[in-house]
Amino acid sequence: MEIPRLLDGRLKFRHLVLVDALSRQGTVVGAAAELHVTQPAATRSLHEVEDILGVPLFERGPRGITATVFGKAFTQHARAVLAQLTQAGRHVMELAEADRGTVVVGTHLAGSNVLLPRAIAALKQRHPYLTVIVREASPEALLLELEAGRVDLIVGRLTAPSGEGMVRRTLYDESVQLVVRASHALADRPGIELAELMEYPWILPGPQTALRREVEELFTRHGFGLPENRVETTSFLTVRQLLLETEVVAVLPSLIIRDDSRLARLPVPLEPIGHSVGLTLSATRTLSPSAEALIAALEETASGMAPPT
Repeated sequence: MEIPRLLDGRLKFRHLVLVDALSRQGTVVGAAAELHVTQPAATRSLHEVEDILGVPLFERGPRGITATVFGKAFTQHARAVLAQLTQAGRHVMELAEADRGTVVVGTHLAGSNVLLPRAIAALKQRHPYLTVIVREASPEALLLELEAGRVDLIVGRLTAPSGEGMVRRTLYDESVQLVVRASHALADRPGIELAELMEYPWILPGPQTALRREVEELFTRHGFGLPENRVETTSFLTVRQLLLETEVVAVLPSLIIRDDSRLARLPVPLEPIGHSVGLTLSATRTLSPSAEALIAALEETASGMAPPT
């Protein structure tokens, strides 16, 4: 099989952008809408890149498109190229504008309440004109954003070792607690059993998170199913407001409530649930000066954060 000639001028930047959008959207209509082009134009561009490569990238079905083995492989490389080009443009801009660069950081529940805000505050003291963009999403969605170069780094729970194009650095270890509002009927009671809590409404992490799977395993070990009265979210603002206004029980990283007098921990052990909070970075991309500055602030902030006992 002849190796496709990808540098002969036929492959365009718009082809890479289209393949990325198609992989995420799952339909030509969705990708065309995202890229602000017509559906026929998107279809024509897809045919062009498939002709260049000589293999089908997507299988068409009644409900949309599915990446073939060729499509999955090419999408990964397309995202890497897009990420490098994005990084190159920003790097040049930052060198030209000194401290006026931009860093995009993705975050999910762990690390978002204490570590990241403190690190950003420290960073802005040293670089007041450096722009920090924070994107909150599920871990899976953020990994796709990191792979495509739309996010420079992710701060949150580490659920896998380094590998597959990702580098993970641990910043600190943290336990997980059951949390209620300080005025909750159970807030000051010792010796609470998990069975008593099953009568209350719960807030659980989203089903796509590792913490959710561990909580489900905890319930199973004690012979319980999932609480029927529950809310599922990874938004701390939503969790906190529901805690303050209702009788819910929430599963949260311990540092989130350390300095919040309106919330209380319940003395129910959740071992072995716990996790490491840290950074997830691309193994193939050079960090911009802005990203390096934020990482230094995160590491410095984390070194002074002793988890509560």
